[in-house]
Amino acid sequence: MASRCWRWWGWSAWPRTRPPPAGSTPSFRHHLSTQEKTPQICVVGSGPAGFYTAQHLLKQHPQAHVDIYEKQPVPFGLVRFGVAPDHPEVKSYGAEDHRALEIPGEELPGVCSARAFVGWYNGLPENRELEPDLSYDTAVILGQGNVALDVARILLTPPEHLERTDITKAALGVLRQSRVKTVWLVGRRGPLQVAFTIKELREMIQLPGARPILDPADFLGLQDKIKEVPRPRKRLTELLLRTATEKPGPEEAARRASASRAWGLRFFRSPQQVLPSPDGRRAAGVRLAVTRLEGVGEATRAVPTGDMEDLPCGLVLSSVGYKSRPVDPSVPFDSKLGVIPNVEGRVMDVPGLYCSGWVKRGPTGVIATTMTDSFLTGQMLLQDLKAGLLPSGPRPGYAAIQALLSSRGVRPVSFSDWEKLDAEEVARGQGTGKPREKLVDPQEMLRLLGH
Repeated sequence: MASRCWRWWGWSAWPRTRPPPAGSTPSFRHHLSTQEKTPQICVVGSGPAGFYTAQHLLKQHPQAHVDIYEKQPVPFGLVRFGVAPDHPEVKSYGAEDHRALEIPGEELPGVCSARAFVGWYNGLPENRELEPDLSYDTAVILGQGNVALDVARILLTPPEHLERTDITKAALGVLRQSRVKTVWLVGRRGPLQVAFTIKELREMIQLPGARPILDPADFLGLQDKIKEVPRPRKRLTELLLRTATEKPGPEEAARRASASRAWGLRFFRSPQQVLPSPDGRRAAGVRLAVTRLEGVGEATRAVPTGDMEDLPCGLVLSSVGYKSRPVDPSVPFDSKLGVIPNVEGRVMDVPGLYCSGWVKRGPTGVIATTMTDSFLTGQMLLQDLKAGLLPSGPRPGYAAIQALLSSRGVRPVSFSDWEKLDAEEVARGQGTGKPREKLVDPQEMLRLLGH
């Protein structure tokens, strides 16, 4: 999940988090000394990792004062910005940056990250001016995970099916004019190594107006190989195998025959170059190295065969992973792994600093993983507090931060301010039958608040 750090700095941040009702707290608090009874804790980042950690701290220690800082004018991180609008129940990814392809042509117009594309249709302010060019009939997504399927689904879903979601008005307008008819999802390895889950795959197979394109040759000999794999992977691969090799029933065959759009999985292909158009001004395709697999199990890797093929397209979206960014020069950071070096959430060599989410463990897991991970980080902080390992004595708390912001002419957005923005978004959405119409311009948000 998103990058998050907690520091025992002795001051608090926006928004103030309310403790749970009395009587719901375990006996941990009875073992605290007098100086530990009102700890002030700062949480940086208001995504799931931040809120789950704050929740755990307050549940276990209701006297704690926990406030949260967020760089955006609105809270909730990936819950707001990283989830496909037609999947409001899914909260599965979020980090500050994407992994670069590191291939020639990556900088060409017509190439962007899946993360930026997701941010664009979800109203992330920094991506609101992305303006993807959907005037071409073919798009290529480099990656075969849930994010890649999300992007493919949004590109191919009939726009009228998105009208009642919280997709931004601007994005919906662009999608209405889209000429994209075919989306290819490219992966270096094979069907047994795809990173998406069965729910997302099943929805793609049944996507209205679209048909799947799978090459039966990619699945030769797979029936015997899946006998020993874990059950979730086995069920996923069996669904792929049936879709690729079995003749559909009359109803499904008719649906596929009438489909005007298509999506396909290209296995055993590794991107080598984004090909330019004849005038060199934009992307016109992707050069792929054909691969084969070596090794077994988790050690399976793709190696080039020496063959190449070109895949024409007008849009290239990279979905090859996410990474966290360094927080501050004073905070250790492993740029290779994209994590803050830590032991069970305790940042190494910086007493009083803790981390959780993807910046703690790397870009893996879903929201339930982050919940457990955040609770563990919170517990480590509480253990250190109880053991007297954290700085003690009076500290200025949020007053020090408030004075600093004031000296710089910065007026922070409070949680009550967010509630006003929330009400405005909901009101704007009611006119069109949407749950909300997201505000995407920070300056407009501040004007509405009178800042």
